[in-house]
Amino acid sequence: AIANGTPFGLGAYLFTTSPEKARSVGEGLRAGRVFLNGAPSNSASPMGGYKQSGNGREMGVFGFEEYLETKALFGFADVITA
Repeated sequence: AIANGTPFGLGAYLFTTSPEKARSVGEGLRAGRVFLNGAPSNSASPMGGYKQSGNGREMGVFGFEEYLETKALFGFADVITA
């Protein structure tokens, strides 16, 4: 509650010896990146914030997807083969 009580959410750091607690707490943190036990960053992973730290993502697949437009086509399943 304290960590999520700020208007920002770019990154968070979590230190624990329990993998179960790390997953539980890490999933609940409202931050774009959560580092466990001082783990290094990875340039292929998405980067971006929550709340007033910004919307959208850079780097990785999620950053690339910012430049794509998604379309759904209905009723052509027998014609389109992808």
